[in-house]
Amino acid sequence: MALVDYSDVQGLVRYGYGRMTEACFLLLRIDDPVAARSWLKTAPVTTAVERKPPPETALQVAFTCEGLQALQIPPEVIQQFSPEFMSGMAGEESRSRRLGDVGANAPSRWQWGSAEKIAHVLVLLYAEPGKLETWKQSVKGDSWDHAFTVLDCLEAERLTDTEPFGFKDGISQPTIDWDGKRKPDKSERLEYSNLVTLGEFLLGYPNEYGKYSTRPLVNRGDDRTAGLLLPAEEDPDKRDFGRNGCYLVFRQLAQDVSGFWKFLDGEARGDPHGRTNLAEAMVGRKMNGEALVPLSDSQIEGLDPDAKDNIRLNQFTYESDSDGARCPLGAHIRRANPRNGDLPYGTSGLLSRVIRTLGFGRKGIRDDMVSSTRFHRILRRGRAYGTTPLQERDFQSGQADNRDRGLYFICLNANIGRQFEFVQNAWIMGSKFDGLSEESDPLLGNRLPFPGCPETSTFSIPQPDGVRRRIAGLPQFVTVRGGAYFFLPSIRALWYMATIGD
Repeated sequence: MALVDYSDVQGLVRYGYGRMTEACFLLLRIDDPVAARSWLKTAPVTTAVERKPPPETALQVAFTCEGLQALQIPPEVIQQFSPEFMSGMAGEESRSRRLGDVGANAPSRWQWGSAEKIAHVLVLLYAEPGKLETWKQSVKGDSWDHAFTVLDCLEAERLTDTEPFGFKDGISQPTIDWDGKRKPDKSERLEYSNLVTLGEFLLGYPNEYGKYSTRPLVNRGDDRTAGLLLPAEEDPDKRDFGRNGCYLVFRQLAQDVSGFWKFLDGEARGDPHGRTNLAEAMVGRKMNGEALVPLSDSQIEGLDPDAKDNIRLNQFTYESDSDGARCPLGAHIRRANPRNGDLPYGTSGLLSRVIRTLGFGRKGIRDDMVSSTRFHRILRRGRAYGTTPLQERDFQSGQADNRDRGLYFICLNANIGRQFEFVQNAWIMGSKFDGLSEESDPLLGNRLPFPGCPETSTFSIPQPDGVRRRIAGLPQFVTVRGGAYFFLPSIRALWYMATIGD
């Protein structure tokens, strides 16, 4: 039995709306808080309740910190949100530096998300083929034009299983423990698991540490909370404004598809096989989504054994490839999800665990202490944008065009700092991930030097003779065009927000 009331959760947390191949994302500023609350009262927000047949359209709504202020949410409520959310993605120079949002990625160059271009509200619209435009008009209602100014309408490309660089995408997601089978405890988990506690993605539930993430709690004496907000599990005298909500990270990432394939073509000296091999080494998967390392013989917790395609693409760890001979240590998907346990691979038994934890017993000079994956998982809900995707012959020939293509990166998590920001800072932008040096993510890295690391534009591939192949001078293939941190409230919290002035 599920721990959560699905009718109180916005559906994006449970579903990726894959059947709804059309989508657009409206960035709004609130002009009139009364009119905005009036629209919110009647907005047809789609919940996580399973429906048969599935809905043909969906609407989700989220708010920045500035949006909550514009909606006149009480300051004492807003001040209880996480510091990352209150500051905003572009709110501090130090945060921008940690996220790699410098140089060409700097917020001052963004199309939206900084200074006067900060959105208050994000409305996410999804629809089955041919229904998006009608749906977009029908959700507005009478108060829309008075309530909001539309800063931008970000149109997504029709959903496919291939991202703009040409790789199969959307094939690896954590499995949320909706039923509470996984009991958080303080003991180490030596094996990688794809099953993650509910509290890593929804506020108001224990996370992988067995604790509750910081969120706004409202005094129970507020009469408006009666029948609306639920009691906080760890403090029943408080009403939980955050429960069944989560944080939504949105980043618009422009992908230089032409530059990517032309660079690889040059490195491979025009050899199609070598070009594809290098691309797959950088990504960490074959173009069809298959792993570069052998599949594990043992079942991985959280993978449905009956979902054959999921098993074929995701039943693997990097335990058999600790030196990166098959999948380079700095490959994109290896950085984004190291697929490890709480202690380094090869750690078993009390004595071995003590030796490895103290830093002894390592193979060679590489420091293989990578932070445990289970504390840093994110739930991805992104969509590609741009013109019609390239055909396979374009990728294979190393040619492309210069049209605008990219990804609306969307992820859900309960702790922005420990989940999204940690992955982005320590693993994606980090030049010393897993004992490497002079390397950042081969796809997402900005290639700019920073204190202690004057070079970040290389990529290394271990070779059988022990001498790594070193690719130098990687251009920047992905550029940030905009971004923000949003709060995706529960249905109860939305109603609480809509009735603030009543």
